[in-house]
Amino acid sequence: MTSSRPWALAGVVAGIGGLAASYLCASLLTIRESPVVAVAELVVRLTPGPVAERAIDILGSRDKPFLLSAVVVVLLGLFALAGWLWSRAWWQSVLLWVALALVGLLAVLGQRGADATDTIPIGVGLALWLVLMLGLAALLRRDQAQMASEGVPGRRAFLLAAGTVTLVGVVLGSLGRIVGNRKRAVQESRRLLRIPGVTDPDPGGRNRIGVRGVQPWRTSNQDFYLIDTTMAVPAINPSEWRLRIHGMVDRELVLTYQDLLDRGLSEAWVTLNCVSNPVGGPLIGNAWWSGILTADLLAEVGVSPRADAVLQTSDDGWTCSTPLEAMTDGRGAMLAVAMNGEPLPIEHGFPVRTLVPGLYGYVSACKWVVDLEVTRFADVTAFWTERGWAERGPVKLSSRVDVPRSGESVPAGQLRVGGTAWHQQVGIAAVEVALDGGPWIGADLARQGSKDTWVQWAATLDVAPGDHLIRVRATGEDGQVQTGVRTDVVPDGATGWHEVDFTAEEA
Repeated sequence: MTSSRPWALAGVVAGIGGLAASYLCASLLTIRESPVVAVAELVVRLTPGPVAERAIDILGSRDKPFLLSAVVVVLLGLFALAGWLWSRAWWQSVLLWVALALVGLLAVLGQRGADATDTIPIGVGLALWLVLMLGLAALLRRDQAQMASEGVPGRRAFLLAAGTVTLVGVVLGSLGRIVGNRKRAVQESRRLLRIPGVTDPDPGGRNRIGVRGVQPWRTSNQDFYLIDTTMAVPAINPSEWRLRIHGMVDRELVLTYQDLLDRGLSEAWVTLNCVSNPVGGPLIGNAWWSGILTADLLAEVGVSPRADAVLQTSDDGWTCSTPLEAMTDGRGAMLAVAMNGEPLPIEHGFPVRTLVPGLYGYVSACKWVVDLEVTRFADVTAFWTERGWAERGPVKLSSRVDVPRSGESVPAGQLRVGGTAWHQQVGIAAVEVALDGGPWIGADLARQGSKDTWVQWAATLDVAPGDHLIRVRATGEDGQVQTGVRTDVVPDGATGWHEVDFTAEEA
């Protein structure tokens, strides 16, 4: 082992010890995000829109674990560098430790609602970094002196390092329990919560087309897609939740969770889809939502006639700017408190989220919502619009083939194909399929449920043995025919016909 390696190891041990201390301090102060998570979220905020979209496309729901892992790997490398520098010029190492702390400080202060208390874990972590580095450096130099005078390699620094790493591991394991206490308490609160008026209707067989493999018309909570930017899902007790409605209004309003429920619930089937969904993609789901209409709340505060937008803010600081008319025009935009007959899952926005039919989620679906500012588009920007996405995000007419799957082998002959189509706020009038570039053939439609939900479709095709390609297109109730022109999801959603290739084999 070269002489530089013990110093690098000392830096890693000191760094991990400092992180553990800052993590523990954040937990004891009930700060939602540790400095490492705050840094990861800072990276998210600084990432250009096209890069973020590419990451979502490649990594999907694994993007956040990947980013956190990358941050940890980079930190370990910098810790090793700081230890190595200490052996050559201790002040350079100190500068690096301080620089790391400053990055963490900027990340923490950049979080929504951050105050002086949130900076304490940074100071604790920096202090322990330096104390541990001083102690380990003294031991390493003593060992080196022993080896120089006696010719015997020193072991004590390495034993100390191993013991420290073991201790940190135990501490981090305990921290997981401490940090998880708040989330577990909120989970238990959610489990015991009963919201008066929430129903759980059976959608009935008429919504299902009867083709095995077509995605269920009703999407279960556990199967509903998840897209958000937060690294640490907010755990909010309903008794602590508050919503502020302000801005260009006659009177400001602050609501508690109980205030919201006392206003009475509305319920509806609504299909929600992400603007990042590629043609034929999975980022879409249909659920039974229960909530309080935003139109009623905005009427109560008295909206200025000059306003045209509502800037929504999540507990984690994420923002979206929503057209004011979409929240007041009677389409059923709501502050949702329940999903498929039960309180919102924590990861889907518990205790309250917004839902606006007919708009992609990036301009409407704010999870863990805590602030609604009535404003003008000209005066504000939001998370995704700052990254090049369109200001308004109406859902585009789309359809998808679910059966057969791409690359699947099926028996030749009569083949039953099926899938889904949607155009929220408009509805679906017809769906057609074409085999191998042939003529369009009308498909059967199940009951749609409402113009804000998707509809299942099916058709029977006669397929000969060999390779085939099927494509699908939909027609809206307004007469619009789905375009076959392929466009990317940026800046306002993908377009194009979904195509699936498959092979028919002799029975």
